[in-house]
Amino acid sequence: MVKRIISLIHREYTNVHQAAFLLGIFAFISQILGLFRDRMLAHSIGLSSSLDIYYAAFRIPDFIYVSIASLASITVLIPFLIERNEKSHSEARKFMSDVFTVFLCAMVLASILLFIFMPTLTALTAPGFHGEEFTRLVMLSRLLLLSPILLGLSNLFGAATQFYKKFFLFALSPILYNVGILVGVVFLYPRWGIMGLGAGVIIGALAHAAMNIPVITRHGLLPKFSTQIDWKSIRDLIVISLPRTLGLAMNNIALIIITGIASIIGVGAISVFRLSYNLESVPLAIVGMSFSVAAFPTLAHFFSNGKKEEFVTHFKIAAKQIIFWSLPVTVLFIVLRAQIVRVILGSGKFTWSDTKLTAAALALFAISALAQGMVMLFARGFFAAGKTKKPVILNLISSALIVVLAYGLLIWFNHSLAFRTFFEHVLRVDGMTGTAVLILPLAYSIGTTLNFVLHWIHFKHDFVGPKPFIRKTFVQSLIGSLAIGLSAYEALNIFSSVFDLNTFSGIFLQGLVAGVIGIIFGFVVLTLLGSEELRDIRRTLRTKFWRTSFIGAEQTDL
Repeated sequence: MVKRIISLIHREYTNVHQAAFLLGIFAFISQILGLFRDRMLAHSIGLSSSLDIYYAAFRIPDFIYVSIASLASITVLIPFLIERNEKSHSEARKFMSDVFTVFLCAMVLASILLFIFMPTLTALTAPGFHGEEFTRLVMLSRLLLLSPILLGLSNLFGAATQFYKKFFLFALSPILYNVGILVGVVFLYPRWGIMGLGAGVIIGALAHAAMNIPVITRHGLLPKFSTQIDWKSIRDLIVISLPRTLGLAMNNIALIIITGIASIIGVGAISVFRLSYNLESVPLAIVGMSFSVAAFPTLAHFFSNGKKEEFVTHFKIAAKQIIFWSLPVTVLFIVLRAQIVRVILGSGKFTWSDTKLTAAALALFAISALAQGMVMLFARGFFAAGKTKKPVILNLISSALIVVLAYGLLIWFNHSLAFRTFFEHVLRVDGMTGTAVLILPLAYSIGTTLNFVLHWIHFKHDFVGPKPFIRKTFVQSLIGSLAIGLSAYEALNIFSSVFDLNTFSGIFLQGLVAGVIGIIFGFVVLTLLGSEELRDIRRTLRTKFWRTSFIGAEQTDL
């Protein structure tokens, strides 16, 4: 048993399906913990100003993370590591130490400045908070400034972990991050209040960073402070990273603006937005992130070695799987939205009205689930090919559109009774208070979908050409998803009179049975259509990828 665990930890995953399934399994576990975290928050706090403060406090620290830490992101670092390791291992080690030194100094300096000016920045980014609420928000935001430093270091260490394709420990890091947050929710919040929640985040971030240390230590890439920095390498890294960093910063600015709008809409609006976004992020992390992360090292390797056809083929394999999984998930989330939200969040202070509002927001986010997952993969494809400017420009356009739509649609919602009535009726939130917050996920999904379409067009033009590109998979998955949605919807209606929907078990069983029936119908339809992705999944599961031999530390080639 011990040898098998060691083998699993040190295994190199060169097959995109195996690596993605491993990442997906751990992402699923991490997301389950995240859902339990959100359930505990909803149960203990509910849609309140305290929960709004908790989510709003992340915005400025997150901005620092994407503005500085992304300069040394995994997608950019891995090609540099490949290039230097091919020359000598000592060059790769020196490069890691230089990046570590510059990054840590920049993050600490930025955090000190933000700590000083936090009250001013908070007043600008969260104008809906005043008095005691404002003071608590400033305090928590200052504490969370430790988080981007720790997660940034984890990002740097994780580049080496992925470089050696040791995905096990990399996949385990988010689980420990959520465990730390849960410690804060369950044990520290009752004692220290909202600052206990922040302490839990820091504990989780520390564990996230520490998990990658065994791999980089084993392979001799544990960075040290450099006194003689190769500034040319740092400059080259920044030049390549800067466009992507600007794009991420713009995306984060869009979220900051949306959070500021939500703070003005009313109490609980920020919480509705974040809770529904977190729910929709579960399949996104399991599917989109897993396949894009698993594919990137190999994509970078193929392109750097001039193997363009293999690059496109490998990309198509990951893209087909993201489409295959994302479309059914989107349909199920829309059809079963009320059951999902009520089962996961519906306890304690989280009322039925809170459930309906959050479920409506979840449905709006789910519309763009496929787009979000594919944008992750497209971005990694462009970066693996060294084309960093194009995805950044597309992300800038998307972010700007999200902000413009958020303001424009909100004005229309507030001034047009016909639009507001139609919008609320479609989402089944007629007459409820706080429905204006639903404009925000709608704007987000429209902007993200446009981002996906633009990425699709440009990637096809740059790498694929005029021949069909994953069209067959999209059509088959769409037909299968419609079969899932229609059968699940009918099952909901049938079993609404069978189960007691006033109880947790009744709602859970209604949603579970309807979902299972929908999946069975979808499975049958996809089998009849001859889905290649379904066959790939069966072959991958038959490989028993967890039973593998030990890979020694000296084997460093991709």
